Amino acid sequence: MLSSLCSRLRALKGYQLRLIDWGLAEFYHQGTEYNVRVASRYFKGPELLVDLQEYDYSLDMWSLGAMFAAMIFRKEPFFHGNSNSDQLVKIAKVLGTEDLFDYLDKYDIELDAQYDDILGRFPKKSWHSFINSENQRFISNEALDFLDKLLRYDHQVCTRFACLTVIETNALQERLTAKEAMAHPYFEPVRAAAASSTKITE
Repeated sequence: MLSSLCSRLRALKGYQLRLIDWGLAEFYHQGTEYNVRVASRYFKGPELLVDLQEYDYSLDMWSLGAMFAAMIFRKEPFFHGNSNSDQLVKIAKVLGTEDLFDYLDKYDIELDAQYDDILGRFPKKSWHSFINSENQRFISNEALDFLDKLLRYDHQVCTRFACLTVIETNALQERLTAKEAMAHPYFEPVRAAAASSTKITE
């Protein structure tokens, strides 16, 4: 549960939290092609693994989802591929190949021939299948819903301003944006605690 994770973070009082490896950080511009040789393998989004160069900020939301899955399921890393190609296979074994092939068709992407031998047909797994006695205290319906909305094949971002154009091209967003993620019910305890703290200090 979120409260349990928060209590563990509070217990780390006195430690330093460092954000590292910003060497390839840059601003994204629509229609610009970027290098797909970025991000650590275990946190690479599908768009990088299929060599789709027109990715955007939503790539970071996939990485967040991969880290979140590792946290709540106590499985580090959650997607543990031995190579970039195996990483995509590991993802497909969880999210299923039907949605993967739909994603590839949508962006007219053809997989490398090496996948003919390693990528079979896999059904989508339920997130509940990863719950066990060791991690169940970290799981809630809100946590699973949050995770499900982060780990989506389709990387497209559709803002309210740009939605009409995106809908016309049949490119609907699947992953949460950062703003939507912060507003998700999973973080309600954090918002409530912040509101309570604000009232006390007033």
